[in-house]
Amino acid sequence: MALSAGTRRTVACLLVGLGALLIVAAVMIPTYTVSKLAKTPLDLEITTIATNQPGEDSLVLDSKSLTAPEGAAKVDTNVPLISQRFLTVEDPSDATEMTVQAGQTLRRIDKQGDTGLLTATIDRVTIDRTSGKPVAKDPNGSIAVTVNKDLQSIADPVQHTGLQYRFPIGTEKKSYPYFDVNVRKSFDAKFIEETEINNTKVYHFQMSVPVTNLWDVIQAPTNRLSLPASKWGLEGDEPVTMTRFYTDTRDLWVEPQTGTVIKGGEQIYLYYARSGDHPDVTALKSHLVFDENTIESQISVAKENIDKLSLYGRIMPIVLGVLGVAALIAGVLLGIRGGSTSVPAGAGRGRRGGPGRGGDDAPTEQIKIQKNL
Repeated sequence: MALSAGTRRTVACLLVGLGALLIVAAVMIPTYTVSKLAKTPLDLEITTIATNQPGEDSLVLDSKSLTAPEGAAKVDTNVPLISQRFLTVEDPSDATEMTVQAGQTLRRIDKQGDTGLLTATIDRVTIDRTSGKPVAKDPNGSIAVTVNKDLQSIADPVQHTGLQYRFPIGTEKKSYPYFDVNVRKSFDAKFIEETEINNTKVYHFQMSVPVTNLWDVIQAPTNRLSLPASKWGLEGDEPVTMTRFYTDTRDLWVEPQTGTVIKGGEQIYLYYARSGDHPDVTALKSHLVFDENTIESQISVAKENIDKLSLYGRIMPIVLGVLGVAALIAGVLLGIRGGSTSVPAGAGRGRRGGPGRGGDDAPTEQIKIQKNL
């Protein structure tokens, strides 16, 4: 059934309005929705596991050998190591900032229980949910590496700088400052190359921590020891004080759209020495890298966020834009047609007989009136 002119005009206006609305939505969704999605989620819970690389040095100082009555310090070789980190979101956290807590342990798995525990750290930092950078508050975090007599961790306020557990949304091919928990400073993580891990594009960054005297960082008992020279493998029995030094080369493979660290590795070296440039006794030396399960889990997290960003940042705007343009064109065309109504043939002619007279129109009756003169 054909629409009347008035109905067509009404439908045309509705189509034009709908088209304009869809086009506006297509423009606004990337601006507002994506900005909300491009943030680290507040329900974040990530466990990463790194293990020492087969065929490479994995050396650990046997701590019991330091207190043994006889013999020099003993360094075990080919020690199987596992580094585990559990990251959660804690208070205070809100729409723009979040507090990340990472509990990390390093243990040798050839020994049971506490005897295998080498290091334990609890790190807290409040970061911007979009950039991943620590907020400007002072202090913006804390680090706990020691415990009290009740075995409760003692957290020291620490001002964090640089990135740490994630990179910015839209990571670029440039250097970023990256925070090292052990020395409590940031060093440049330099862009190395673009590559792929399990068919996922990643940016490879590398950060080098120079040799650092850990006693200058925190005056923990293990960072400076005075023992007989023979215990250090030196001649004589006079006490010799050794300081623990640390250096590290950290590699990070980052999915650039989301800033997710897909793979991480570190070549860590801890040693006791009288001078930083001359190691005397190795405390720890190993190359630790995320295991395959951790890498696959991180890829899954990254792809989930990529899909969300793609849906609201590209797919929905294109679909809404196409539908909006189609509705707008349809409304304009329908409005043009509705505004030009055809005039029926014969319309406007007189009621006298002729070609334009309808078949149901009766002829006008003529009445003759005679005038009496």
